[in-house]
Amino acid sequence: MSEANLLPEPKFLPELHPTYRPAILVNRAFEAAARETGSAVDVGIALEQADSSIFHHHTVLFPSTHELEANNFRHLERMVKFLLWQRGGWKIHLSGADAYTERLQEYYRTNEFGKFDDDVIGLKNNGHSLEVVACAELPVENSEARPIGRHLEGCRIGFDLGGSDRKAAAVVDGEVKFSEEIVWDPYFEPNPDYHYEGIIDSLKRAAEHLPQVDAIGGSAAGCYSHNKVTWASLFRGVGPADFDAKVRDMFTRIAEEWNCPLEVINDGEVTALAGSMALRKKGESGNGVLGIAMGTSEGGGYVDMDGNITTWLSELAFAPVDLHPEAPADEWSGDLGVGAQYFSQQAVARLLPASGIEYDASLSMPEQLKIVQKLMEEGDERALRIYDAIGIYLGYTLAHYAEFYEFEYVLLLGRVTTGPGGEHIIARSKEVMAAEFPELAARIKFHFPDETEKRHGQAIAAASLPKIG
Repeated sequence: MSEANLLPEPKFLPELHPTYRPAILVNRAFEAAARETGSAVDVGIALEQADSSIFHHHTVLFPSTHELEANNFRHLERMVKFLLWQRGGWKIHLSGADAYTERLQEYYRTNEFGKFDDDVIGLKNNGHSLEVVACAELPVENSEARPIGRHLEGCRIGFDLGGSDRKAAAVVDGEVKFSEEIVWDPYFEPNPDYHYEGIIDSLKRAAEHLPQVDAIGGSAAGCYSHNKVTWASLFRGVGPADFDAKVRDMFTRIAEEWNCPLEVINDGEVTALAGSMALRKKGESGNGVLGIAMGTSEGGGYVDMDGNITTWLSELAFAPVDLHPEAPADEWSGDLGVGAQYFSQQAVARLLPASGIEYDASLSMPEQLKIVQKLMEEGDERALRIYDAIGIYLGYTLAHYAEFYEFEYVLLLGRVTTGPGGEHIIARSKEVMAAEFPELAARIKFHFPDETEKRHGQAIAAASLPKIG
């Protein structure tokens, strides 16, 4: 078997991205080829989180004597990489992969991409450097999901902090009385007072429309634990000293200042919760919701089959979805083929030069997106090719995500999904799944928020997070 068989070309190939190799197809080809040897090595992976939650995943490798054995490490590392950003954890237990344990540990200490994973997932999010250990048997799985949100009583403020705007809403017994969106630019701002003052400004403006503030709930890009910021792209410009002094406890400080219950969680989780709440309002179960937000970056969130939030990270912006060795590089981590480059304004900006559309390269990504959206509304084929690529990406990637999540609904939102471009993304992804993954296509339903839900769903869900009393 030639090595080329391990990078199968998909049936649907984006015209603007001919080297695209979907992770779902590459992983399946690798595992099928390993099993065809008749002596595939079974490998167990267990990720352990700081709270002792443990999650399992399994794969196979080529035997050590096989001519394709050299591909084992990359397959293992990419699989673990996906799990680190999808589920989270600091200790990586490997069974059946003793030969690669030390090499993977070294990867997190010396490789540019591995060090990023170690810094963010290990140190910042779990308080430990990533540790790779060999074991004869994986430790027993241990995890719990928890109900959160869906509290609508009282006078509440819901806020959502994105990379290009911050939103706040005044909500009374589940009804939005006021909402506002204010442009800001937090990503590379080194002064954390900028973030704090912006958040306080939005809260005060919403509070003016309430008789009192009973609770505050928020969604924000990044990782949060008990309302403490462990790591967040919103604060990526803030230095370590200022982060520890002013950012880590920012939301617990705001809760004290406002003297009311406050809960802040990852924006992707709130997105999924908002979708679940909207679906239940329409009489559906609202359970098993995978939320994907295509905004400044890719946001991910998940409500499990019981309607609960898990301890999983779902930071899908950094999880690999394209396994071509020369896949596009992430602008932050530098790693290749991760979600942010496929499901966000970054994806549009990356595909734009190849589309043939003339534009000013100095324009910001939101401005570039507006150009593409306008051309799509006019029926421009060049804009269609951009959305076509994203639709193909989505069809294959949903099948990949289904290897790690159990879901019934896919919730799509974010500026990239608005207008006729968003409609084409969904239609194209359905076409891909119907041809390549018919069982998945028959099982899942797309939930595309209506205008009211788009405007207020996230704010209501965020506001519903804290329990009063």
